[in-house]
This record gives sequence, structure tokens and C-alpha cells, in this order.
Amino acid sequence: MSIKNKITLIMSGSLLLILLLYILLSFYTTQANLKKDSESKMLIAARQVAASIEQSRYSSDYVERQIGEMLRIASILAAKELPEDYHDIDNNKLKKLSQEVGVTDISLMVRTREDVVIIKSSDPKEIGMSAQDWGFWFTAFKQLFNMQKVTVSQGMYIDKFWSGPFEYSTSNPGYIDKWGYYYDGKRNYMIDPYIRSDAVNDYAKMVSPEAVLDKTKAVNPQILEITCINPQTFGNETMTDNGFDSFNIKLRNRPIQYGTYNYGDLSKDKQAVSQAIKTGSNVVFDTRIHGKKVIKSFIPVFNPDQSVYIISIVMDYQIISQILHEQLFNYIAISAVLLLVVIIGSYVLAGYFIRPIKSILVKVRDVSEGHFDTPLIINSKDELGLLSSKINTMTASLSDYTNQLKQAVEENKSVKDHLESIIQQTADAIHTVDWSGRVLQVNKAFENLYGWSSSEVLGRRLKIVPDFLEEEEQRRLKALRLGEQLPPSETLRLKRDDTLVEVSISTAPVKDENGNIISFISVSRDMTERNKMDELLRRSEKLTTVGQLAAGVAHEIRNPLTTLRGFLQLQRENNRLSPLHNEIMLSELDRINLIVSEFLILAKPQATQFQVKSIRNILNDVISLLDSQAHLFGIEFKFEFEQENFKVHCEENQMKQVFINIIKNSIEAMEDGGVIRIELFRLNPEEIGITITDQGIGIPSHIMPKLGEPFFTSKENGTGLGLMISQGIIEGHKGMMEIFSKPGQGTRVDIILPLAGNAEQTKS
Repeated sequence: MSIKNKITLIMSGSLLLILLLYILLSFYTTQANLKKDSESKMLIAARQVAASIEQSRYSSDYVERQIGEMLRIASILAAKELPEDYHDIDNNKLKKLSQEVGVTDISLMVRTREDVVIIKSSDPKEIGMSAQDWGFWFTAFKQLFNMQKVTVSQGMYIDKFWSGPFEYSTSNPGYIDKWGYYYDGKRNYMIDPYIRSDAVNDYAKMVSPEAVLDKTKAVNPQILEITCINPQTFGNETMTDNGFDSFNIKLRNRPIQYGTYNYGDLSKDKQAVSQAIKTGSNVVFDTRIHGKKVIKSFIPVFNPDQSVYIISIVMDYQIISQILHEQLFNYIAISAVLLLVVIIGSYVLAGYFIRPIKSILVKVRDVSEGHFDTPLIINSKDELGLLSSKINTMTASLSDYTNQLKQAVEENKSVKDHLESIIQQTADAIHTVDWSGRVLQVNKAFENLYGWSSSEVLGRRLKIVPDFLEEEEQRRLKALRLGEQLPPSETLRLKRDDTLVEVSISTAPVKDENGNIISFISVSRDMTERNKMDELLRRSEKLTTVGQLAAGVAHEIRNPLTTLRGFLQLQRENNRLSPLHNEIMLSELDRINLIVSEFLILAKPQATQFQVKSIRNILNDVISLLDSQAHLFGIEFKFEFEQENFKVHCEENQMKQVFINIIKNSIEAMEDGGVIRIELFRLNPEEIGITITDQGIGIPSHIMPKLGEPFFTSKENGTGLGLMISQGIIEGHKGMMEIFSKPGQGTRVDIILPLAGNAEQTKS
């Protein structure tokens, strides 16, 4: 594609992007404004509905009071005609009396222990009905029977008489009735006259907000549905999807008080009603119902009596969509015309500006082919002339840089060959793998150690990690990929013939110039001979330790043997067996067995099988073994152990050997006796500390730096291997050991070990 076409494409593309952004911004802004306008309309309609409901309530209250007064007079007239005991009254008499006093029917209500029941009535359907679940009606009945003032806010109360509000009849749910209740305390029943007529029913429906809702929808064609919701019962288990509730059918408790519920989504609407009640503000959202996209709003209305109801308005989204589509069409048409004009104009302008660039392109082509000798001819002093001047300067610089680069390439090749020679001649096995584990390079030592030739492993994933160490290796690789630096570790690797070799391996990431890891280089050193030598050194030190302990153990065994001999001679002289003597002799034999068992610890073969062990128990076993030797020197052990039973991941015999070496050194350093303090404590959530402090002669400062060197010792019969082996064992257990001493003030040895839950798995 030519520069001319590219300039035209860039300019037209930029304009197209700007136009698209403008169209999208205008679209969403208009949509938001239309939604806001619709919400405002729904709020106004809700306020009109709320005002109409309040107005109809006032009108209804006035009519209810007039009818209530009439019912009170009818109750008083009926009370004069009726005996004081309801047993003396029959239903036919009530039917006749209701006609005389001008009401539809009269019922008599009696109070039981927990209920108020209709016992007599001129309407047979009323007889036996319970009022216990009638809400505030039941409260009013109890107060009338107690000769108290009725305190419920609904209805009308006049001395000894209360009239409830318009409500659907329980015995005849199709009618709205008006009831009155009179009780003068002289009789064992309450008089309940009520009016049920088409006039009352029609009036109650006429003053209800249903007509207001219909008029509001007629004025606002966008409004599909208006619903007055009772939040107390809306969405309960007995309510159906269309809002009908067979259990709550009264005006005071039915879920849909006024209006319809044809555009309902019960789960979403219930959540919206709850949110509107909780926040006291409107809840508006878009949804799709019956295949039609609509806007639903839920507006809370709070009455002066602290009660609340929700007005839900459903508005058709089609008007908003129509306006948005018209606006979008206009924007697209205008944008298409502008884009066509810009394409034609940019094509013409691009042709004028790129003429000087052609000569520059020719020069750049020559430079790319390695021809730097022909400079550009500069005919102008504008930006293109300045660009030509810079290109001439760049060409001269490139000529110099090219010569320098050739020289640098030759030097780099020489250095690379030198490094390659060093890698190939080193005694350590080196191999490099990429991020996925494929081998990139190996040296000669790698081929000799593992048995593979370079041609066999290059480009392949090499299997040199045993299966039982695979998990540990994955953790190491993960840490390396996260940028961590790992110390060398002794482990096992597989050779080509599937035999295991002990190696010390170091792995490090190889990074590019941006610091990104591109591969990993591993250096393996064969540790087989060194480990054999270390094991020989440990065995030598162990034999020395056993010899030094023998004297103390022999002395400790001699005492119980003397006791056994004395009791045996006594029994032979007396020529009889003494049970008491037998018990003592058995106890002394057990003591000898315990001493010998502990002494044999060092004689057991040390297969490095790591297990979870109690460090407290290990210390106690060592103290039991060395206790006799300590008594010979007048030394007392003092323990400061925390109550928690700390456990470590260790090889028990090796750990005992460490503590024997340290405590034995402390005993030998305390010729005049004293106290050896042994402390066991938690250092942090992951580690424990063991401190062994003596009161010996201390270690001179010039000897301290040499501690741990093989065959260096200040003892006459020492080998110098004990401390070195102890440090190696502690390091093999992922721990640390430090020695602090001052001449004449004693020596302190600090050991830190990881707790079992945090120690790495160690394989033999």
C-alpha cells in the first residue's frame, strides 16, 4: 500500500473512529436522558395516584362515619328488643329484627377463652366463624368486651360501639360490607349489625383508586400498568404469579390492594419492593416481560399513620427505542457524508505532500542495501528538508557503526568460543533448559555423569528427577520462576541406566536484556565420594564418643551389680529366698538394661530415615544416658522446657548424637562441677530453639574461629570431628547452630530447628 493511500486511510479511519465515539456517546446520553424523563413521569403519576388514594380515603371515611352512626342507632334499638342471654334468642328473631331496625343482617358474638365467635346470626353463613385471625378487628372485639375504649386507628369508636372500615365479607367474599359492634356489659354477647347491599358495594368500589388508575393510564399511553402493592403480604407463599392470594383476601392484607399485576416478575419485584422499603427511595430497572421490553418503577408511599405501601408503574420502552433509532439513523447519515468528503480531500492533499518523500525512500533503499556514499539533495528548509539533512547525517553514522559492529561481532564470537571451551572443560555437569523443560545445551561433564550424549537430549524433556522427588523439584522450579534465588541442595538424580547418583545441584534463571526469564541453567556435582567420606568421619567420631562414654556407663552399671551380688550372697547364707530382695534385684536388673539400651543408640546403623519425633523425648533420652557421667563430675542438669510438646522432622539417632556431643563437651569443660542449663522454647510460629549453657572454663577467643574445622581440637584425646559432624547434621535438618563463649564464664550453644509442620520432606 502506498503512503498516499495510507494517509488517506489514516485520516478517514481517525474521522470514522471519532464519529463512532460521538455516536455512541450521544446514543447513551440520549438513552439516559429519556430514561430519566420516563422516571420523572412515573414519579409524577405515582404522586397523583397517591394523592387520589388519600382523597378517596377521606371521602370513604366520611361515608363510613355516616353509615357507622346508623349502625350504632340500629345496635341500640336491637339491644332494647333482645334478651340479655343469647340462649333465649333464635336466628329467625334476628332476621325479623334486622328488617325492623333497617340493616341487612344481625349477628351475635360471644367471647371464649382465646377467641371471639359468631354464635347466632340472621345469615346462616356467619354462624360459627372465628375472629382470632382478623387482625385489628380481633383487638377491637377484646377491648369492647372489656368495656375499654377501642384504640385501633381503623374504623370509628363511639361509647360502647365500634364500626370497622369497608371490607370484603368473609362469608361472602364478593361483597364489601359495613359492620358495627355494640356491647353494653349487661349481656353475654356482642351485637353485630351490618349492611350488605349493591349500593355500598358499588360506592366502595367507586371511591377506591381503581378508577384513578384507569384514568392515569388513559392520559399516559406509555404506562402499561399501575399496581398498588402491600409490602406486608407481597411475595408470600400463598400468592400466585398474577398477584392473587387465596389466604389474604381482605383489603387490609391482600398483596395487590389496587390495580393489576399482569407484568410481574415475582422474584425481581419482591427484591425491588424490599429495597424500596429499606432505602425509602425509588427503585427503577429495565426488564423484558411477555416479550416486551419495559421500565418498571417501585415508589414507596408513607402514610401519616407510619404505614407504607408501594406504587409500581410499568412503562413501555418502545417510545424510547423509537426515538433512539431515529436519532441513530440521523447520526449515521451525517457521518457517512462527512466521511466521504474527508476521504476525497485527504487523498488529494496526500498526493501533494508525499512527492518529496519519494526521493527519501530511494535513499533509504540504497542505505538498506549498504550504499552509504550518495547523499540526498536538499531543496527546501521545511520539515522534509530537515529530514533529508538528518538522513544524510544518519547515513554517515551508519557507515561508521557498521564497521564497528563487524569488529564487535568478531570479538563476541571469540569470547563465545572461549566460554564454550570453559563450560566443556569444567568438571561439573552443566545443562540448560527452556521454560517448558526442553534441553538447550549440555557439556561434556554432563554426558559423563548422566550417560546421555548431547545429540540424544537436545530439544527433549530429560527425565533425571526420580518420581519420589518430582513434587520437591516442581516447588523449586515454581520458586525460580517467581524470581527467588535458591541455595545449592544435595539430592538424588537418575542416570541413563536408571541408577541413582548423589549430586549437589544449583539452578539459576537466565534472563534477557529486559530482565525476563528465558531459560534455566543447572550445575550438578557428583557427591558420592564426598558423602562416603562424611559417613566415615561420623562413624569415627561416634566410636570416639562411645569409648569416652564407656567409663561412665561402666561405673553406673557397677553399682547395681554390687547390690545384686550382696543380696545373692545374703540369700545363699540364709538358704532362703526373700520376695523383697527379689523385687530389689529385678529393679536393679531393669536399671542395667535401660543403661545398656541407651548406650547402644550410637551403635545402631544410621539409615537417614526422617520421622516426626518429639524433641523433648530425644533430650530426655540423652540426659538419661549422660546422667551417670555428670554425677561423676558433680554436675547437675537444670531444665527449662515449655509445656508444649514440640515435634521436628528428623533422624532420631543423628539428633541424639548432636546433643551427646554438645553435652559431653560441657561436662568435660566443668572439672569443678556446676549446673548445665537446657532450655527448649518456641522461637516463632515456624521454629523452635534449644539452648545448652554450661559453667565451664570457656573457649579462648583465638580458638573460636577454628571451631568446626576437621581434626582441630583442644582436647588431649579428641579428634576434632564431633563439632563438624554436629553442624553438618543440624544443617541437614534445615537448622542452624551457633556457639558463644567467654573464657572463665562458660559456653552457650544455640540450636534452631524447623517445626514438623514447616520442614521440607527429606528423602534418604
